[in-house]
Amino acid sequence: MSMKKETIGILQFGCAKNLIDIELTLGLLVKNGYKYSLDVEDKNIKTVIINTCSFISDAEKESVSAIIDMINKGKRVILTGCLVQKHKEELAKLLPEVEGFIGTSSYDKIIEAIENKNYYCVDEAPDYCYREDIKREQITVGASSYLKIAEGCYYNCGYCVIPKLRGRYKSRKIEDIVREANELADKGVAEIILIAQDTTSYGLDIYKKPMLAELLKKLNKIEKLSWIRLMYAYPMNFTDELIDAINDLDKVVKYVDIPLQHSNIEVLKRMNRPAFDYTKLITKIRKRIKNVTVRSTFIVGYPMETEDEFQDLCTFVKKMRFDRLGVFAYSREKNTYSYGLKPQIKAGVKNKRKNTIMKLQKQISFEINSYLIGKKIPCIIEYIEPDNLIVARSYRDAPEIDGLVYIKTDEYVNPGDIVDVTITKVNCYDLWGTLV
Repeated sequence: MSMKKETIGILQFGCAKNLIDIELTLGLLVKNGYKYSLDVEDKNIKTVIINTCSFISDAEKESVSAIIDMINKGKRVILTGCLVQKHKEELAKLLPEVEGFIGTSSYDKIIEAIENKNYYCVDEAPDYCYREDIKREQITVGASSYLKIAEGCYYNCGYCVIPKLRGRYKSRKIEDIVREANELADKGVAEIILIAQDTTSYGLDIYKKPMLAELLKKLNKIEKLSWIRLMYAYPMNFTDELIDAINDLDKVVKYVDIPLQHSNIEVLKRMNRPAFDYTKLITKIRKRIKNVTVRSTFIVGYPMETEDEFQDLCTFVKKMRFDRLGVFAYSREKNTYSYGLKPQIKAGVKNKRKNTIMKLQKQISFEINSYLIGKKIPCIIEYIEPDNLIVARSYRDAPEIDGLVYIKTDEYVNPGDIVDVTITKVNCYDLWGTLV
């Protein structure tokens, strides 16, 4: 008679790509007879897996705080993810109480880590492989689900540690992605969100050419899916074919997330980013994709950024009037090119520049949202509050990072339904409306 296996506690930090890694890890647990719980405070939970993030210093602090908390509460701790990959043996020495360390490309070793003491498996050079034989155990509940199409990165941006944490770019096969999308649709997922460190490079490694447009065409044929959303598009490889696919395919939402990071050519060169005028690319996207929403992300306070270079970015933001925009104050990370650049910008200056851009964007967002009053836009139902307030998201909004739509109605709707909403009120980020 086999012994009953313990229930493992789970703490998840970081991005959607990291989320999928822990869901694959949980798939391995279930396949091997374990159960899991997100309630790590449960006194019956003895072992906790913490999937860590190391994107910027604040993310590291959040992961470390959780680690210390679990150790102090007497839990047996196993660490996975980016923090482990970044600090390797140094982290193991700093945290001798932790019993397991698993790097970003070794998540499939989780059973060994649980069943052995003082387990360590962190590849010096990560070589990530998506385990197609494992079914993800989803820990997020809702109408939408992320779908990872590739891992790693071809590029070496001056501020970014991701290539060192995730390795070189590795695409999944089209047929594997389509199979998983079908499985998600069969579970009731209405919207899939395609993610990678860089989605526009999809296919270059295994098909020797950009294949994102072709992938979108295949996914668009899945009958049970309602929406397909594309995130993390890199400016390179944003081909005319891809633009046409986004415009022409009915299930692909007209939403482009294209992190540009800066507008000034000299700053872009120091960032080791594509250094060209992005105005033409954004203009072309808007011209050729009807009713498109464009989101971008920028970094302010990059080393050596002058006041004139920052003002160039302010002018660019005013001119391009992005529908959605995020801003990061530069975070200095060891083992990156920018770490050694001088002068580094003072924290107060970085934060002031961030606030300046966000103030500009706040007004732009309000003006753009105001144009929507009286307009009818498709929305996906997220959930329903107890007072029958319906919380939805428009096609113009990605989960977690963009706004919401609040609907008051007596009509019966289900999470995942796509409904038309007439907008009646707006603020800088959110909308209110009625069902058509």
